Amino acid sequence: MKIAFYAPLKSPNHPVPSGDRLMARLIISALEMAGHKVEIASELRSFRPTPGDASSAEIARKAAEETDRLLEKWRTEPRPDLWFTYHPYYKTPDLIGPPVTASLGIPYVTAEASYSRRHDAGGWGENQRLIAEAVRQAAVNLCFTERDRIGLLDAVPEGRYERFLPFIDTAHFGPPADEAAPHRLITVAMMRRGDKFDSYVMLAQALELIRDREWTLTVIGDGPMRGEVRTLFSAFDAGRITWLGERSTPEIVTELRAGGIYVWPGCGEAYGLAYLEAQAAGLPVIAQATAGVPEVVMDGVTGFLTPEGDLSAQADAIARLLDDDQKRRAMGKAAHRFVHDERSLSAASKRLEAILRKHLGDSYYEQ
Repeated sequence: MKIAFYAPLKSPNHPVPSGDRLMARLIISALEMAGHKVEIASELRSFRPTPGDASSAEIARKAAEETDRLLEKWRTEPRPDLWFTYHPYYKTPDLIGPPVTASLGIPYVTAEASYSRRHDAGGWGENQRLIAEAVRQAAVNLCFTERDRIGLLDAVPEGRYERFLPFIDTAHFGPPADEAAPHRLITVAMMRRGDKFDSYVMLAQALELIRDREWTLTVIGDGPMRGEVRTLFSAFDAGRITWLGERSTPEIVTELRAGGIYVWPGCGEAYGLAYLEAQAAGLPVIAQATAGVPEVVMDGVTGFLTPEGDLSAQADAIARLLDDDQKRRAMGKAAHRFVHDERSLSAASKRLEAILRKHLGDSYYEQ
């Protein structure tokens, strides 16, 4: 099929790396692996930081222009067979896909859409209504987490939903690496305000509780809060913390494969592709059992997930793997198998194709 792809939060072509950009690119790769031709329909970003943001009218105006542009374009060019929108939520509704697909009479699909009633009373009512209407219109909505599926089902019980679990391209990671530094902790995360900074705070506090253990920490990532993040770890000896800043994907893979344990509390984490990348490199994970993290880490098998907000439990889990080489190695091997067997790009492509065929029908493919 010819598929029009749209990501209202962040285009796959956006210059700033993030989990959203990576996931958008991975979905495109999964569709292309299944034989489809994917075209990025629009670069328009519909993100609004606050309900009353002054940009709302301008975004709506640009969305109307984009809708008109695409409809005019597809009057003379072959129209797409399907529209695929990635990650519409209350701050970034899809203002283009629903009217375009309704006009063209083609199927509409969403992935990682979300709806939470608590936002209705916070000034986001109109955006929430748009999300609900898009989800209702969709031929199928791909839910990356059970939390998202439950929220959508509560808002739009008549919607069509399928679980489609987070995945990565495992081609870069190869076979399990030899343990170069088993007590080398490593994390990969942007340094920005909010949940990311809260996770850095918790990590620093947890490591303070096990200061007497043998460990070092390597941090990959950068961002506007880099100074504040470094200050959190300033009480540790300089040699214990290595700051690598932003790194390319091959460099990150090399660092992960040379590590021992992946540590990241994951405050408010939607799910966290970095967890899958760490496990693909053969590292066990220490995180919290919060938000979407349990969707990508198998508690007790590929790592330990501790109760949300429990600082002592987080520290104890890190200490347990530092002290138990056999457990750490077993979890690392299980982590590698889990991602390479179940969460690879090829596995996701097959699952995605099966879902589309189920909801569109084989006859639609044969047109």
